[in-house]
Amino acid sequence: MKYTLELEVAVSLDDFVKKMDHPDNMKHWQKGLISYEHISGTPGMVGAKMKLNYQFGKRNMELVETIVDTNFPDSFHAIYDTKGMRNIQKNFFHKTSQDHTKWVSECEFIPTNFLMRLMTTFMKSSFKKQSLSYMQDFKNFAENGISVAEN
Repeated sequence: MKYTLELEVAVSLDDFVKKMDHPDNMKHWQKGLISYEHISGTPGMVGAKMKLNYQFGKRNMELVETIVDTNFPDSFHAIYDTKGMRNIQKNFFHKTSQDHTKWVSECEFIPTNFLMRLMTTFMKSSFKKQSLSYMQDFKNFAENGISVAEN
């Protein structure tokens, strides 16, 4: 399942990247994130791996992020693996004429088991909605300093 989302964030590309490219900021725009841990490689560089732990109600989820391309301020690509699913994220960042940042996110979800294959078939809109929610939460954090982190 593939789709592309776009969002304009009313901050300069430099400010956008400073907020995006700092792991401590993830808690402010990724609902449910409870921890992250560097696993291997040089942090922030191609090949680096990081374990991300989320909690959604009573459900826990662990993802492993592998950076496959980093070319800030223009792009950042990573693969996220979890039980039953691989998510390939290609993110592109463009300066607009208003000195804002246009964020284009190409998302590909590849199910690795039968249950997830069913989910991607019948719940495509839920995946898109979740992806857009993270983007909008980043926008709120970058523009207004609004955090989704639970205190």
